[in-house]
Amino acid sequence: MKPEGRALRMTVLALVLGGLVAPILAGLWETARAGFGVLPAIGATTFSLDPWRQLLALPGFATSLRLTLWTGFASTALALALATGFCALVHGNMRPGAGARMLAPLLATPHAAMAIGVAFLIAPTGWLARLVSPWLTGWQVPPDLPTLHDPWGGALILGLLVKEVPFLLLVMMAALGQLPVTQHMAAGRALGYGRGVVWVKVIVPQMWPLIRLPVLIVLAFALSVVDVAILLGPSNPPTLAVAVTRWFTAPDTRMILPASAAASLQAALVAAAIGAFWLAQKGAARLGRWWLRRGGRGVSAEPWLMVASGATLALMALGFAALVALALWSLAWRWPFPASLPESWSLRVWANPAGGWARAAGETALIGVAATALALALAIAWLEGEDRARRGTTPWAGALIVLPLLVPQIGFLYGLNVVFLRAGLPAGHGTVIWAHLLFVFPYVMIALAAPWRALDRRLLNTAAALGASPLRRLVAVKLPVLLAPILSAAAIGFGVSVAQYLPTLFLGAGRIGTLTTEAVTLASGSDRRVVGVYAVLQAALPFVAYGVALLLPAMLHRNRLGLTGKPRA
Repeated sequence: MKPEGRALRMTVLALVLGGLVAPILAGLWETARAGFGVLPAIGATTFSLDPWRQLLALPGFATSLRLTLWTGFASTALALALATGFCALVHGNMRPGAGARMLAPLLATPHAAMAIGVAFLIAPTGWLARLVSPWLTGWQVPPDLPTLHDPWGGALILGLLVKEVPFLLLVMMAALGQLPVTQHMAAGRALGYGRGVVWVKVIVPQMWPLIRLPVLIVLAFALSVVDVAILLGPSNPPTLAVAVTRWFTAPDTRMILPASAAASLQAALVAAAIGAFWLAQKGAARLGRWWLRRGGRGVSAEPWLMVASGATLALMALGFAALVALALWSLAWRWPFPASLPESWSLRVWANPAGGWARAAGETALIGVAATALALALAIAWLEGEDRARRGTTPWAGALIVLPLLVPQIGFLYGLNVVFLRAGLPAGHGTVIWAHLLFVFPYVMIALAAPWRALDRRLLNTAAALGASPLRRLVAVKLPVLLAPILSAAAIGFGVSVAQYLPTLFLGAGRIGTLTTEAVTLASGSDRRVVGVYAVLQAALPFVAYGVALLLPAMLHRNRLGLTGKPRA
């Protein structure tokens, strides 16, 4: 290992440990202390189990816990099954690039904006009810049906699936690109196995190690999501994460102690879920080996693949319809039930930026650009340190990168706020950007790592032979060649920042209003036209970032040689 590479590597590692990992651990510690009665701010300085007793006595706590487990595990299991079935049926019939382009709008839209769009669709007064009324249903007034905020969590599961299934599809497509699927499928079919059986027995076991971490991230998110649960989930009682958020923001400061206990329970719940998932994986591996030894060439899996594929297509159609519904409501003026389309249109809300949306959009863009720039600089420094040290990422370092994605936000953000206040960092833009950075950096790092490591080393060797220093090779070779992946990673990071709700709420102390926080607040009872404008803007900002990531490299490199060796026109 070269000394300069080691120095850069250690510097970046210290920044990651001190700036990203340490705040999360400190936040978990402060939240746990308050959960056991130690909160000097309100005069509680001794260890006590009273917060846990108060938590258990709170009305609806058991129901909130049950709803959390049900919606989290059900949405993750269904998303995994549907994505796997869809890939099994369409693989080989769809080019990976086409699939990525088809999924891009759904992936780029933040969770809160998509949830608002789904609510506009499935509510009793939603677009779906309007499209079938009165000619099919006979409804002249909105039906009294619990299609939204239902006590079983069905709407919440549906909203999670609309986002989780496309994400897992993209992950699976990338994983399948590393496997000889066509050869395995041909060999299995030649031996008389059905397509579905070949997929389950041969392809999935090889694909699973490549998608295991994304599945765990989906599970952790589904168990602890707040904004989507507020918009679609049961409201009284809500899921545990929503209940904890309410208790933390309650006017009665005594609720902080049981809220902290519940936040610690939420973190332990996610950790236990990941442990249970690991045990289930071991059990499934043993059962799978037994099933493989039994043989069997049945084709019974084929109908299930059709069902999974049909459900996946329906979910994607629902997601695109949700985006259209957002746009319709942002432009509608008079839209009585059961009219299928607005009777009159207006740009009044859009024409009034002073009403609040302009400021929220500006705050969102400012925080997103700052957090993304910091995350991108840190990721490039990390990867450059690997190159100069001539060492790859160790498993423990990789675990540090994804740690923020596996720890529930509600489990440490309150404690992190306490840590910042003690350090003399009052709530404001700086703390919010830092909090966003915790979640933006992992996505930027994951998106940039593979293209960076796949760079043709001959380019760097040639530059080194010509006398270029490591810094010169970075600036003149790596960054220009990797401009497209760098901008794509930046677009992903910016989209992640736009979607952050809890970090802005807690670290901004309610004084910083982004499009996400304002949209979630307004959706509980405001004019749908206003909510539609906020949600459309929230969805539009990531689209702008992705557009820049696509167009800027094409504009800058328009005179460079293409794949044919001829200059591009």
